[in-house]
Amino acid sequence: MAAEFQKNTKVEEPGPSSREPDHAGPSSRLPESRVPLVYSGDHPLLWRLGGLLRTLRPHQWVKNVFVLAPVVFAKEIFDSTLLLRAASAFAVFCLLAGAVYSLNDVADVEADRLHPVKRHRPIASGRVPVAWARALCGLLVIVALGWAATLGVPFLAVAALYFAQNVAYSLKLKHVAYVDVGFIALGFVLRVAAGGLATDISTSRYLLLCTALLALFLGFGKRRHELSSAKKTRAALESYTLSGLDLALTVTGIATAASYFMYTIAPRTRAFFHSDNLWVSTVFVVLGGLRFLFLTRHRPRAESPTQEMLRDGPFVAIILSWVALVMWVVYQLKPT
Repeated sequence: MAAEFQKNTKVEEPGPSSREPDHAGPSSRLPESRVPLVYSGDHPLLWRLGGLLRTLRPHQWVKNVFVLAPVVFAKEIFDSTLLLRAASAFAVFCLLAGAVYSLNDVADVEADRLHPVKRHRPIASGRVPVAWARALCGLLVIVALGWAATLGVPFLAVAALYFAQNVAYSLKLKHVAYVDVGFIALGFVLRVAAGGLATDISTSRYLLLCTALLALFLGFGKRRHELSSAKKTRAALESYTLSGLDLALTVTGIATAASYFMYTIAPRTRAFFHSDNLWVSTVFVVLGGLRFLFLTRHRPRAESPTQEMLRDGPFVAIILSWVALVMWVVYQLKPT
């Protein structure tokens, strides 16, 4: 990215660690990741604002669809009032996620500059000043928690807990092997719980269990991908082993599929949906898990398999097939 902004120098943001003396020779040159980012163009402010937007990683907000899960599985998706509240809850978690990503990139700025892919992130590359990112994080948290308060005190409490556990993760716990993945899974469970609280829908224990196991599975897959890559910039990776992660992936993958299958055939589930056919959707859960494992092993240049799967045609097709089947069973096989 640094190279594409070096035609006409207008704005330059070298960080303290990226300065070098005028007499520096080839042997003392900065790594490419530390070369000051130079802007070329007529609108530096718009350029930086675009970097701020990228720092929020809106493409990752798809993870917040877990907030909508209670409404979907309660067969209330066509209730406009509940759907509006669920959408508001989704928006709150998107704002909080953006704040967390900003905070995480500030905390990881030095390590990211040494990473072959992450060094192009706006903060690491110098496109977004650290002070701007901190200010944006604070603003997003204030707006998000204020919005959350309009959905009730219980929802506000869970939203605040979600942000607090992410702060703990970003500043400390992401450096502790296995605990880091556990906290990622907790974030997904909190999303589902918050969706239920925002809409006053009782959340199934099966739904919480499946969410936790799936998040653990995805988290361990991401760690395995990082461990097998050439660049290991995450401190927690020192305590992971490929064999340990393969075992964790096997256990959580099987447990996820099994718990989901048990949910689909549970008497209460079949009675609620007036159908015995939901178990068929387990096929897509298994296929999705297998495809994810393929991505963790065969896409080494990707930043992460969880990001790569959103661009992978077969994986997206599997997910859409699962969604279509679940929606058909849940909303079309009801008694008239």
